[in-house]
Amino acid sequence: MSELVPGGNLALPGGALTLEVPGPFDVSALITDDGGKVRSDGDFVFYNQPSAPGVRLTGGTLAVDPPALRPGASRVTVVVSPAEPGTPLGRLPAPSLRVTGPGGRVLARFNPPRPQQETVLLLAEIYRRGTAWKIRALGQGYADGLAGIARDFGVEVSEDAGGGAGSPVPGGSPASGSRGAGVATALSVARAGLDRLRGAGRPPAGRPGGPAPAPARAPAPAPAPSARIAPAAPAGGSRAADPDGFLGLVNSARAAAGSPSVSRDARLDAAARAHAAGMAAQGRLSSEGADGLSVYQRVTAGGYAFLTVGEHLVSGPRTPAEFVEYCLSNEQSRSTLHDPAFTETGMAYVPDSRSGTLYWTALWARPLTPGGLAQTAADVIALTNAERASAGLPPLAPDPLLTMAAQAHSADMVARAFYSHTSPDGSEPWHRAAAAGSTRRTIGENIACGQRSPSEVVQGWMNSPGHRANILKPAFTHIGIGFAGGGAAGTYWTQLFGA
Repeated sequence: MSELVPGGNLALPGGALTLEVPGPFDVSALITDDGGKVRSDGDFVFYNQPSAPGVRLTGGTLAVDPPALRPGASRVTVVVSPAEPGTPLGRLPAPSLRVTGPGGRVLARFNPPRPQQETVLLLAEIYRRGTAWKIRALGQGYADGLAGIARDFGVEVSEDAGGGAGSPVPGGSPASGSRGAGVATALSVARAGLDRLRGAGRPPAGRPGGPAPAPARAPAPAPAPSARIAPAAPAGGSRAADPDGFLGLVNSARAAAGSPSVSRDARLDAAARAHAAGMAAQGRLSSEGADGLSVYQRVTAGGYAFLTVGEHLVSGPRTPAEFVEYCLSNEQSRSTLHDPAFTETGMAYVPDSRSGTLYWTALWARPLTPGGLAQTAADVIALTNAERASAGLPPLAPDPLLTMAAQAHSADMVARAFYSHTSPDGSEPWHRAAAAGSTRRTIGENIACGQRSPSEVVQGWMNSPGHRANILKPAFTHIGIGFAGGGAAGTYWTQLFGA
């Protein structure tokens, strides 16, 4: 059984799957092809339409049989929302996904970072890779309710003259059913076409959706905190000893894969020790401790700022050699141990006082430096411009003021523990751009969290219709990139577009 973290994936066995999210939640599913769009109203499975080829919803349990999906379908996105429409997920128990396979064997669990003001959560996606199927943990939220997600996947929402909304089905026909009134309440608050927590354009005056030519007029927010960049550790400074031989085992495995050696860092060791102790105290694997801190927050709280990060959370092995052997036993954990991007590591194991089971945490990271941050931003811009070139569009030019606003927003999401285009003070992307001194008249923004590299984040944006529309918007001419490590998801990315 695997404990997934945001962005983590797992190869699935053949046969039908059962996905359960206990608690006061409604579960939905969207069936799409590689383009990320639904094909018809039959591709949206929810309480008023509980079945589609290969997918069936019974209460709060979703049954998915990937080979039985409609022809052309390559992805099933699992969505959760409050059973009481419009309720922020932060007021409810944290959602937790359990995935079981044939015979009732538990394959994976996923406890996403606790949502706050979001009213819908993209929890996970089952997707085809070649001839095999995998599941990826998402944990991405929307503040606009079910309508925001529906529109992002190509679903039209029919609104009546009274300002309410029918059920979200392609073609605009309201669906009937016992939950119809609740759906109308949840959807009527949505701003059509605006994907608030995943890809946002600037809304024109008097009409929601789409970028506007008018400059921002709202008061500018206070400057957000800047990213903290840690200097390279001096020799003998934070370097940790290796009394258990872990480093030798790891570097031997990395060398065999052609990856450079890593060194142990005392700050990563301390964060690993604290997290392993928390898991041992709870008697379960988790990316978040009983105190609410994620493993990434423990890393940054110890004074380690990172450019990229990875982790192994494991229970059971009795020695470092057994632990490393386990990490090499499957593709996902092996790729983390072998990842050439990592330069430093930390590890600890703590026994559960009741059972004696050892709980292990291994952390992998590359420290944040000014040069590394600049290269990461340049890589994101290069990959973005490659996508534009493929679509016959001119490249976006780096803009230092947009970069300042984007970097501040990523750092602010880490510092104030939120994930949204709207800051806790109410400021929107165009407000932040103006506060940084930008006079560009059209502003758009993409954000993401949990991705470990520029290629992963740009690919994720391109796989989402809302994000892709911003990247491929012909009117945009300039771009700024922000990145910060920490928080509940580990990494927070911002693309800020201007024209």
